[in-house]
Amino acid sequence: MNSIFSDPVRMERLVDIAQSSFLPLIEATIQFTLPLSIISFIFGLVLAILTALARISTVKIFQIIARVYVSIIRGTPLLVQLFILFYGLPTLGITIDPFPAAVIGFSLNVGAYASEVIRAAILSIPKGQWEAADTIGMSYTQSLRRVILPQASRVSLPPLSNTFISLIKDTSLASLILVTEMFRVAQQIAATNYEFLLLYGQAALLYWVICFALSLVQGRLENRFDRYVSR
Repeated sequence: MNSIFSDPVRMERLVDIAQSSFLPLIEATIQFTLPLSIISFIFGLVLAILTALARISTVKIFQIIARVYVSIIRGTPLLVQLFILFYGLPTLGITIDPFPAAVIGFSLNVGAYASEVIRAAILSIPKGQWEAADTIGMSYTQSLRRVILPQASRVSLPPLSNTFISLIKDTSLASLILVTEMFRVAQQIAATNYEFLLLYGQAALLYWVICFALSLVQGRLENRFDRYVSR
């Protein structure tokens, strides 16, 4: 560090690199990192709800399929899943472009982990809520949609928010299957000037800023939901 600050030429070079790389990193964040996170989370959330409902279903085959899916995804590394989708499937004649492969991989991963959150949230709702809905003539689907899921959404908000924040950071793994998201752009720039610490530090700072902003939004949402809960 002393050598950097004592060498004005090197210091000026680092500042120039930091300034010139900032815009490409921001562009990659807007074009790939955030869309990849949002799209994957939406698909993953839909899959998670379906999986959670299958887990609590009385139909045995649905339970088995959901259990196997969750077990496979939770029992294997996310990086391995991405590699199978992008590098493994072409050996079977199935080729998927980098971005769709990343979306599929992240969605499957989110779906498995978030399904356990949603399942636990649904099971945490008192049985009396189901019975009350039944007494006023609601069907199972109506009870779920109008009574149970709205209450479960409040319970599951904090862990699901944490899942989304974790997904933002996990998108850096997409760089290994050629998605030009923020971290891959940092790698490409660092490969031309060999200032790896600077570029990776910039990427880390951007990830932190995004996640910090999301944590603030999460806090506001939790406070808003808690206003409707009696103490």
